[in-house]
Amino acid sequence: MSGMNAPEYFIKDGLRLDGRAVDELRPMKIKLGTLGRADGSCYLEWGKNKVIAGVYGPRELHPRRLQKETEVVLRYKYSMAPFSVEERIRPGPSRRSLEISKVSRDSLLPVLFPNMYPKSVIDVVVEVLQADAGTRTAGINAASLALADAGIPMKGLVSACAVGKVDGTLVLDLDKDEDNYGDADLPVAMTPDGKVTLVQMDGHFTKDELKEAMEMAKKGCAQIYELQRRALTERYASTGNGGESDE
Repeated sequence: MSGMNAPEYFIKDGLRLDGRAVDELRPMKIKLGTLGRADGSCYLEWGKNKVIAGVYGPRELHPRRLQKETEVVLRYKYSMAPFSVEERIRPGPSRRSLEISKVSRDSLLPVLFPNMYPKSVIDVVVEVLQADAGTRTAGINAASLALADAGIPMKGLVSACAVGKVDGTLVLDLDKDEDNYGDADLPVAMTPDGKVTLVQMDGHFTKDELKEAMEMAKKGCAQIYELQRRALTERYASTGNGGESDE
């Protein structure tokens, strides 16, 4: 948590400190194919977050004792650059980064076809270059797109966002101050058909608040999916017809 004092209020006249409505996402920018040595990649800006994801594989897994006879192994590595936050963090894995890596990997597994690449591995590497709350959901959004960019067969994309509670009000897509000083945080990931692949909760929601928060997250994920879909459409249009997009 930042050493600065909490703002006196987070919501005034129906608007948050950054001018957004309670159900409004931060601006998102997406660019695919940013890493030349990766099989698929995505650079994503979401508010002040800056995240890059690279996908490597599928390729034969070594050592062979780690191989699965009938399935592909998905490995997901989330990390934050030391300069990604105001107070530099120690490089290397931490308990937090290992936890985020595991839940993010699990959020993507349901959309893959694991039997297509037996004895193989797909590596997903997510690096946070600049952090401003919601980096795990930003990483999942970028990783899902990087998998698609790599040509990995998928049942659909995974979209992720968080809902929080500040000043007793539910808000979509928390920024840094809302995350630091708010009452609760609920990261959610789901597929376009509404199948939930990740839910975590930090803080307290009532039963009714939790139900409302999930509905708000569903609408937020639907908006993010449209941005992801558009980015893929533009990517394939540009590579397929000389850079001319149909949109």
